[in-house]
Amino acid sequence: MRWTKFTLETTTEAVDLVSDMLNDLGIVGIEISDNVPITEAERKQMFIDILPELSEDDGSAQVSFYVEVGEDKDTILEQVKAGLLELSAYTKIGSGIINVSQTEDKDWINNWKEFFKPFRVDDTIVIKPTWEQLTDYKEGDLVIEIDPGTSFGTGSHETTKLCIVGIKKYLTPEAVVLDAGSGSGILSIIAKKLGAKAVLGIDIDPNATISAIENAEVNKLLIEENNFSFITGNIIEDDGIRTKIGHEKYDMVVANILADVIIPLSDVIGENLKPGGIFISSGIINMKEEAVRDALILNNFTILEVNKMGDWVSFVAQK
Repeated sequence: MRWTKFTLETTTEAVDLVSDMLNDLGIVGIEISDNVPITEAERKQMFIDILPELSEDDGSAQVSFYVEVGEDKDTILEQVKAGLLELSAYTKIGSGIINVSQTEDKDWINNWKEFFKPFRVDDTIVIKPTWEQLTDYKEGDLVIEIDPGTSFGTGSHETTKLCIVGIKKYLTPEAVVLDAGSGSGILSIIAKKLGAKAVLGIDIDPNATISAIENAEVNKLLIEENNFSFITGNIIEDDGIRTKIGHEKYDMVVANILADVIIPLSDVIGENLKPGGIFISSGIINMKEEAVRDALILNNFTILEVNKMGDWVSFVAQK
């Protein structure tokens, strides 16, 4: 589908009012570009370790919106200009210049899929997108089919690979596994396929839970209580959730999240691990390695291994 893209030159002061005005005109899917630094609270909410590099904030901003080719863009443009004129009476809207361009005829929602191809994690584990054909297959391969949807976790990222390596090494046939921050469900699925007795995946995002269940079904795993399941909840902040899923129940907890989530998680996850249980954490950028190490030691974990891949670090610790 082709779209006409309008990019409006405005100010950070007027962004919210401009956005409301566009929304009142029935225009959705607005993109805002500015150089306003991300606050610490926003950084934690977005779960990012490395802040983007921005130019100096000069108060300027761009608001972009899209109109399907074939719609009456001239009328829409006139309505937007009239709205800007009205706003200019009580706020600084900047130049108000509107640039027009055409997007390519692509499915932007699914375009990323062309970069996600089947690949090997190691000699035996193969990750295959659900929409791709597998050509590199050998007898004995464990093939995991994944469609991440809007959730994190294709398996190709170094942090996920580090977790998988740890799971393979420390998983036992009788292990009960908790996947904290399960995302697409890839680690839960692999743990179950490798022979875990029971697996529970938990994620704060309900969309991730839906995605994980769908991926489990694709991989022909039954979603059964006390065997293999996914739930939505905040395991760090909700002690009721931690009680519900079981104290001292899990032989292994895996968490492929981010350092700033793993640090508070290490303070509470000991409640759910059995004595001697294994805690595998990943998603840790190398500059946060010492902070995570300190948190694990502070919370009475013994660090068994520190594994690295690229700029990323994974800890294997024992309760």
